[in-house]
Amino acid sequence: MTAEQLVRGPGTAGTATPVRVHAALRLLMAALITVTVIVQLVEALTRTVPATAGNFFSYFTIQSNIIVAVVFAIAAVIQLRRGGREPLWLDRVRGAATVYISITGVVYALLLSNIDVNTPLPWANVVLHYIVPIVTVIDWLLDLPERTIEFRPALVWLAYPIVYLAYSLIRGPIADWYPYPFLNPEPHGYGYVAVMSICVAIAATIFVAVVAGATRLPGRILR
Repeated sequence: MTAEQLVRGPGTAGTATPVRVHAALRLLMAALITVTVIVQLVEALTRTVPATAGNFFSYFTIQSNIIVAVVFAIAAVIQLRRGGREPLWLDRVRGAATVYISITGVVYALLLSNIDVNTPLPWANVVLHYIVPIVTVIDWLLDLPERTIEFRPALVWLAYPIVYLAYSLIRGPIADWYPYPFLNPEPHGYGYVAVMSICVAIAATIFVAVVAGATRLPGRILR
């Protein structure tokens, strides 16, 4: 009996059992994120002073978690259909999602942990700002792409954070609301916003380098 046969479950029609388990865990995480975002949205819209749906979905936290949920769900379906072999485009999308959710986790831990960012439910806050970033990074490291992702092409991942920054600064004066204090120019001016944005951009570039660089590590643990 070969090593490949040892990891196959009965009746899997050629799909290794670890692949099915991994796909199931990804689907579970996608479901957890979806439920958490929905519960958080309902709470935000029904509180005494309700938030607006536009403001709620303007948080980078919410957007990056939704991206991760969609990517996990797509990756799980492809795993089950292709026996664990992922297409090149999915490798790129997974890398981008890992960068975005890493930004969410690190920026929250360093700048926003003591600030109201519209996640008053303690368990939801833990899920969106801690559990999902950690699990996503672990998922990336355990299931690295078989093909190396170079740093320069990976810089395209920064397009979304840049667009998000522009969106927040344009929408802010219109809605009279900013998702995060360091994006609000009123207290300290646009110079302060520029400095903080550059710092976040540098951090994001480092995340891109680390995530892309990890693909040079030997092999995938989960096959």
